[in-house]
Amino acid sequence: MGFIGFLILGLIAGAIAKALIPGRQGGGILITMLLGVIGAILGGWIGGLIFGGGLQDFFSIRTWILAIVGSVIVLLIYGALVGNRRRV
Repeated sequence: MGFIGFLILGLIAGAIAKALIPGRQGGGILITMLLGVIGAILGGWIGGLIFGGGLQDFFSIRTWILAIVGSVIVLLIYGALVGNRRRV
């Protein structure tokens, strides 16, 4: 998968992960893409450890599930770190 395909995968996986997690998450499209790409990398790494293969083709259901699960994990960690801060 190419670099642009990976960015698109991260953006869509991050948006889906934000829709799956209840409540309001901060960040705009850039944060969503960044966290989605990090989540896709994490999901591919976890998939490689558990299943012996990570992210493969852009249109593979396995790639999407791993990217979304990784994005959910990253969003939960991001929410735990940033969510409790309040502006005065």
